[in-house]
Amino acid sequence: MKRIKIKAGDVEVKAELKETPLAEKIFNSLPFSSKVNTWGDEIYFEIPVDTEIKNGVKEVEKGDIAYWPAGKCMCLFFGPTPISHSGKIIPASEVEVFGKIVEGMEKLKEVSVGEEIVVEKE
Repeated sequence: MKRIKIKAGDVEVKAELKETPLAEKIFNSLPFSSKVNTWGDEIYFEIPVDTEIKNGVKEVEKGDIAYWPAGKCMCLFFGPTPISHSGKIIPASEVEVFGKIVEGMEKLKEVSVGEEIVVEKE
């Protein structure tokens, strides 16, 4: 199981990646840093991976880490987005889930737009 850590300011979360080609491609591009954007209880940021998704979904679970091809972004879902409804977490458009946050998710609300975010191998 491949593990990563994601840091922004004083916040650090740990995650485990799935055994998929997308997860492998992102893991092999680490480390990288970017600037935080937020959309409801989602943090997203551009990453140096530009690829199509094979297993796109229109709904995710709390703690999911996904790739959003429209923005070449990694997305961290820790609660509802502005278009979520009925307790379901709905991304802006199709994403491919490639990992899960396993530690520190409750701290993500403290991360601010424009902050530097760093993703690296654990």
